[in-house]
Amino acid sequence: MISLTRQAIDYQALTEAVRDPQHGAVVLFLGTVRDRTGEQATARLEYEAYAAMAEREMRRVVEAAQQRWPQTRIALIHRLGTLEVGEVSVAVAVSAPHRAEAFAACRYVIDTLKATVPIWKKEIGPDGTGEWVHPADISMSDPFRPESAV
Repeated sequence: MISLTRQAIDYQALTEAVRDPQHGAVVLFLGTVRDRTGEQATARLEYEAYAAMAEREMRRVVEAAQQRWPQTRIALIHRLGTLEVGEVSVAVAVSAPHRAEAFAACRYVIDTLKATVPIWKKEIGPDGTGEWVHPADISMSDPFRPESAV
C-alpha cells in the first residue's frame, strides 16, 4: 500500500496491511502537525505534490527498502491538502521477523521520503500568512542516513 490521500490517514488499516503471521515486529511511524517549528507558531500546514511523480518516487523508496531488508512488508501514505495541528500527515508501517529490521526499514523510508519525494509543505502561522518550506536536512553523521540523500 503506497499512496497519496486527501483524507484522514487510517493508520490502523495501514498496520493491518503489513501484518504477517511470520513477523514478530510491526513498527508504525506517524508524522503529525505540530504547533511550532522552532520559534515560529504554526496554525496549520498545507501539503501539495505532483502526484504521479510523488507516487512513483514513493514506490521507489519502498522498493529500495525492501531490497535492503528483503523480509519486510512496508506501507506508506502521505496526506495532501490542509491539515490542522495534531493531524497525521504521513504514516509508515513496516513489519519484519525481528524489530531491528522493522525499525531500520521504517527510518530509512521516512528519511528517504523527506529527502527525495516531491511533496511540498506550506506552514501557515496564526496570522494566516504562510511560507513554503524545504524538508529538514538529514544529518551527515546519521548512521541511518539514506545513501540517496548524500
